[in-house]
Amino acid sequence: MKNTLTNARNRFQDFLNSQDTLQIYRENKLVFSSQKDKVIPLLEYIESPLSKQGPSIIFDRIMGNAAALLSIKAGAVEVFSPMGSQIGIDTLVKFNIKYHINKIVPFIQKDNSNDMCFMEKLSTEKTPDDFYTAIKAIIK
Repeated sequence: MKNTLTNARNRFQDFLNSQDTLQIYRENKLVFSSQKDKVIPLLEYIESPLSKQGPSIIFDRIMGNAAALLSIKAGAVEVFSPMGSQIGIDTLVKFNIKYHINKIVPFIQKDNSNDMCFMEKLSTEKTPDDFYTAIKAIIK
């Protein structure tokens, strides 16, 4: 178990040094990566057949509540992020997802503002399925 965590921490450092915004591993193999912004990569992964193939470890640049809910929908058993919100952490705890977050903020903010970002607001008090349905309706 310790060796698995060491491998995941090494992968997390590699992720931080990469240009990727999202990486997803299953059984020690990278199965998905993206350099796209916001929650788009998680949505693309969820819609792919890959997300149905078993539990995963997710590395994401920002683990707000929206990303936490989508990570759960994507089959995450563990997440790593350099920054996350307390709201997102509360969601991960509720669904028994292990997390490793370097910096915790009360909530994810809009760029250049102290207001809560749109995705964080939209995801508040939703289940993973409810949020997925809500975000898909907006994107269409």
